[in-house]
Formats: sequence, structure tokens, C-alpha cells
Amino acid sequence: MPIAAPDLPQTQAVIIEMINAFRAENQLGAVAPNPQLQMAATAFANYLAKSGEFAHTADDRQPSERATAAGYQYCIVVENLAMHKSNRGFETSDLAYQAVNGWKNSPAHRANMLMTHVTETGIGIAKADGGDPKFVTVQLFGRPNSFKYKIGIENLSGTTITYTLGDQKNTIAHSMLVTHTDCVPMELSFAIGKVTSKFEAHDGETFVLSRGGDGKPRVSLDIATVPTAPAWTTFVSAKTVKPAR
Repeated sequence: MPIAAPDLPQTQAVIIEMINAFRAENQLGAVAPNPQLQMAATAFANYLAKSGEFAHTADDRQPSERATAAGYQYCIVVENLAMHKSNRGFETSDLAYQAVNGWKNSPAHRANMLMTHVTETGIGIAKADGGDPKFVTVQLFGRPNSFKYKIGIENLSGTTITYTLGDQKNTIAHSMLVTHTDCVPMELSFAIGKVTSKFEAHDGETFVLSRGGDGKPRVSLDIATVPTAPAWTTFVSAKTVKPAR
């Protein structure tokens, strides 16, 4: 009986199709193939297949470092690995199913597959040398740096206001404009007197601090545009999520 051999490009396509179906079942957007992530995943799959190692840092680099080396400017990068061996070989759909189903049943891998803010993916599959057919599959999920969320804060209240974005506390003086960027939306809160106003900040929103009719500061939301901050701008550093094995 001949040993089954998968069509690797087709296997990659089936994996993406299955991943996106799984994300849709969980009310999440699809991930699109990205050539740089594809390059990084393929190179690492080949390395693992040839070296016999199986770890996210087998080449002494993190997934984000391999993505960067391939030209991917990232906000978020996470990685799933799989290895399958069979003396009967693998059909295309079977190899894809085993990889995706295995990840679904692993909490850490499943979390990567269902990460809300990733938008792109790259898959590498390589056949290891030796006896029975063995394949290593690497899947990278990413959100590019160009997709950072951006919010603005403008203070027209006549006084300095303290606010917290995520876990970072800041102050903004009267007549100042501030632009924040980050890879995921965060909670924004303003401390105005004894009252703390909380918001879930989304991309493209501008929060305007002004003085109400009672003379007290208030917060309003303008989603039409995010202002360019001529005075000073705060950039929140890109985050790399710890990869799952």
C-alpha cells in the first residue's frame, strides 16, 4: 500500500480555512495570509524538521524575532506548533485536521487561534527526514504595526486632569492634545473631582475634556477624528504575547 503524501500548499490553505471557520463560530474576524509571516513560519518549520528540535525558541529566537527578520513589523505575534508522525503517511485534509483539532484541544493554542485582535497569519509545513513520514507545522498569527489603535484626548477644561489608560496613569494640562496608540483597545478612565468616568477606548475616538454649565469639568466623545497632537504625544509600546507551545 503506497504511503500517502500531502500537498503541502493545499494543506496550508485548508488549515487557514479551518481556522477562519473556527473563528467565525466564535464571532471573530478572519485572518488573512501574510507573505512575511508565511516566510517566517516556513523557515522555522524547515529548521525544526532538519534539527529534530521542537520548541518555540529552538533557534534561540522568539516568534516575534523571526517575524521581524522576515520583514514583518508587528504589534502582536503568537505562534502555534504541531508535529505529526504516521507510518501510513497523511492525506492533505487529514494532516490539516490533525493540526487544527490538536490546537483546539489545547487551551494555550486555542487561545492563540481565538485571539481577538490578530488579523493575519502565516503557515509553514516541513517534512522531517527519517523513517515514517513526520511533518512539522508552524502557524504564526499577527497584527501589523500599521494596525495600531489610535485615540486622542483633548483638554479644554481649564484645569489639569488625571487619567488612566490601561494600567498607565497620566495627566493632561489645559489646552493640550494627546494621542495614544496601542495594539489592543484599553480601558480609559478620568478622575474628575470625586468622580471617575470609565470608557472602553476604541480606534478613532477622541475624548474631549471641557467645562460644563456648572463650571465643572466633563468628558464628551468625538468619533469623527483623532487630532494630531502638536505639543506632545505618548506612544504605548507594542506588545508581544507570550507564545504557546
